[in-house]
Amino acid sequence: MKNVLIISTSLRNNANSEILAYETERGAKEAGHRVEFVSLKDKEIKFCKGCLACQKTGKCTINDDANAIVEKMKNADVIVWATPVYYYEMAGQMKTMIDRANSLFSANYGFREVYVIATAADNSDGIIQTVLNGVKGWIACFSGVKLSGYLEGTGLYGANSVSNRKDLLNEAYNMGKNI
Repeated sequence: MKNVLIISTSLRNNANSEILAYETERGAKEAGHRVEFVSLKDKEIKFCKGCLACQKTGKCTINDDANAIVEKMKNADVIVWATPVYYYEMAGQMKTMIDRANSLFSANYGFREVYVIATAADNSDGIIQTVLNGVKGWIACFSGVKLSGYLEGTGLYGANSVSNRKDLLNEAYNMGKNI
C-alpha cells in the first residue's frame, strides 16, 4: 500500500483536470492505496521569495497554506499533479506550488513516483510536452524520483466536458489502479 497525494491545481469549478484526478483517486483507492486529495481552490499560496531559508530550516518562512501541502508532499510515496494547460504550460498556481516546495530539496522526502494529469482545449499532438518538461525539471532535483506516468486530455472545451469522454475517464481510473 502506498501513500498517494493528488494535488488538483485548477481553480475552476467542474474542472476537467480535477474530474480526471477524482477518477485517478477512485482507481488508487480501489487498488488499496491510501489517497489524500488536495485542491488548491480556496487556498492561500503566495509566491516564493527566493530567500532559501527553507533549505536551512526545512520550512518556508511564509505563513500560508503551502506549508501544510508541502508537508503532505514530503510524506507521500506518490504525487499526482492535475493541471489545466494555460498557454501551453502548467497552470501558474501549480508552478507556484512547486516553487514553494523548495524545502523538499534538502529534506528526507518519501515520494519516488510522480504522475501528471493535464487537460487542454487544444487538441494538437504533444500539447502537454511543456507541462511534462516543467515537471521533469522539478523531478530532476530529487534523487530516486521518476515520472511514472501521465494522462493527456485534449480537445476539452469548457468545464465538465471530460464527462463525455469515457476513454479519458477510464484512462484516469486505470492510472490510479496501476499506481
